[in-house]
Amino acid sequence: MAKKTFAVIGMGRFGSSVVEELVKSGFDVLVIDRDEARVQKISKLATHAVVLDTSDEGALKDVGIQSIDHVIVAIGKDIEDSILTTLILKELGVPKITVKVQNEYHEKVVRRLGADEVIQPERLAGRRLAHKIVTNNILEYYDLSENHSFIVLEASAKLVNTTVVNLDLRSKYNINIVAIKRGEDVIIPSPDEVFQENDQLLLVGKNTDLDKFSHWCNK
Repeated sequence: MAKKTFAVIGMGRFGSSVVEELVKSGFDVLVIDRDEARVQKISKLATHAVVLDTSDEGALKDVGIQSIDHVIVAIGKDIEDSILTTLILKELGVPKITVKVQNEYHEKVVRRLGADEVIQPERLAGRRLAHKIVTNNILEYYDLSENHSFIVLEASAKLVNTTVVNLDLRSKYNINIVAIKRGEDVIIPSPDEVFQENDQLLLVGKNTDLDKFSHWCNK
């Protein structure tokens, strides 16, 4: 399976933090900003970095934005530019678009335009977003400290019909399973509990251990 490709538009603090985490996770990232100084600063980290105005449809076509799997629009305070960029990305057929929004009005507009997900930095930091989007089955991601997190992970096909004791998260990954959310029920699992399709696993552990397990689930 080919590795996902990402583009991040807008190199403010939020956009830069998303790029950093995506690159750390081993993904190819195209970085776009109209500010040359910002692009030069991030170019040492990103796979590709270009200076262009994303309200220019032709310029976006020229860099192949339509072939990118997931584009994150992290444009700063220029709501009009963010909206126009989202519209162009949608018209070009970008498969998934996440937009950083400033307020409820901004959110309503980009959702109407077809944005797949909207983010307000105060609700979801760039680091959490990066972890969430690179691993399909992570539903929520919460920092507990610099090195430890709490995640909600959807049971992948690898986990269905496996018991808690056979999965052996504690000894294999040094992760603790806190609970299982199954529909409206929250279950404190016994060792013999069998994972079912659509189960949500509430897990806590070191970030490195959680990353290893979530990536294993997606292989």
